[in-house]
Amino acid sequence: MAKVAFLGLGVMGYPMAGHLQRAGHDVTVYNRTTVKAEKWAAENGGAFAATPREAAEGQEFVMACVGNDDDLRSVCYGEDGAFAGLADGAIFVDHTTVSAAVTRELYGAAKEIGAGFVDAPVSGGQAGAENGQLGIMCGGDAATFEAALPVMEVYAKACVRLGESGAGQLTKMANQIAIAGLVQGLSEALHFAEKAGLDGREVVSVISKGAAGSWQMENRYQTMLDDHFEHGFAVDWMRKDLGICLATANENGASLPVTALVDQFYKDVQKMGGGRWDTSSLFKRLRALG
Repeated sequence: MAKVAFLGLGVMGYPMAGHLQRAGHDVTVYNRTTVKAEKWAAENGGAFAATPREAAEGQEFVMACVGNDDDLRSVCYGEDGAFAGLADGAIFVDHTTVSAAVTRELYGAAKEIGAGFVDAPVSGGQAGAENGQLGIMCGGDAATFEAALPVMEVYAKACVRLGESGAGQLTKMANQIAIAGLVQGLSEALHFAEKAGLDGREVVSVISKGAAGSWQMENRYQTMLDDHFEHGFAVDWMRKDLGICLATANENGASLPVTALVDQFYKDVQKMGGGRWDTSSLFKRLRALG
């Protein structure tokens, strides 16, 4: 068992840190809102710290799951940042979805102080985090990944190293690109079925068993038809992720016409007041169009 810090107790980080504590690891958590860290410690029996540096001091592994590039930098750098408290040989594992550029920057900064860094964004949503069934896409040095793997496996369904630093984030981008197209396609199919006078549930009961089937179809069609979008991965976060995808595509020359279009559809959802709705709310946008 290891001494582990976990930075960021959002809908993903809170249960992930809990899995680590229940697995027998010695966990210290940090959250920007201290009351949430206190609540986690009371529920799970671990400890909490007032700053990322305090959380990281003396730890073998420091895991992070925060919001974006700036949030990640803020918990890593500065007098109170985690990097100031990292011991020589410690490993920082970042589960945040961020740009490959900030990942490589932090990898280099960690290396300068004798620490390891693994970019390890996750997929599977809140349910995956709560059930310990996340897909984890990793980049970084092979030996560092192998050392961190037993810790990550506590909440992983699959945990794979895809290459050097940044490879995990690039793979997460591919994941989000695929999801964007799938959700839009499912939304259009359900919208078409409604306009054609068909029962959407009956339609899905058939087409989900063939080539059209997907995780999104199996797990989201009922709530979409029920006009319920107060769950799952929020539109605001999806737009953040797609922005990273589109910016990276501009750099590497990839053509992402569907992703760019769906990003604008999500912008429409935000204008409808749906920034915190689930990403499947693309269907609600189509219903609103009539």
